[in-house]
Amino acid sequence: MAAARERATQTSLDGAMERNVLNICVYCGSANGSEPQFVAAAEELGRRIGAGGHGLVYGGGDNGLMGKVARATLSAGGRVVGIIPDFLKNREHMLQEAQELVVVPDMHTRKRMMFERADAFVALPGGVGTLEELVEQLTWVQLGRHTKPVVIADIGGFWRPLLALFAHMRASGFIRQEFELRYLVAERIEDVLPMIETAIARQQRAGTRIETIDPRL
Repeated sequence: MAAARERATQTSLDGAMERNVLNICVYCGSANGSEPQFVAAAEELGRRIGAGGHGLVYGGGDNGLMGKVARATLSAGGRVVGIIPDFLKNREHMLQEAQELVVVPDMHTRKRMMFERADAFVALPGGVGTLEELVEQLTWVQLGRHTKPVVIADIGGFWRPLLALFAHMRASGFIRQEFELRYLVAERIEDVLPMIETAIARQQRAGTRIETIDPRL
């Protein structure tokens, strides 16, 4: 039983890399935010995901930055997988044009499926939900539950207060060297995909097996 619970499961990354295709999970707000650059960043990221032949995994809504990144991915020829809980179908207006739209019973199932379908994670500006999703992935990486790249897209310095909080946690002894947070910070959208590709290539060169263990175990 213990062996089964600790069994690492190979992600879709191996097959995806053979085809030079990645599934990028994007966390972002269901509002546009107060700065035009937030919308521009979401649309540019979507365009780059689609133009690169990659896939988008996201929360399934058509509102705010979520809708912008998804529609831009579709317009650029990319595949979009939206995963949305039943109670948000109307509130966040599901993106019917997505090639795959999965309705799940609750938020926990949504987050688990997004995790399972993704090869890397990107956090654009957003609210409390975006923050919670980002911090969850950082925690799982910190605890060794997966090795997928996590990129914080610090558009216009949006995430700077969070990065300062992480520094404060280190200085206060709550983030120790042996349990360091591992993330990448991109101040420009054009750097996001190259950062992910470089991180994955570096792991492969080092002979690191890109694996996940069920983070709930």
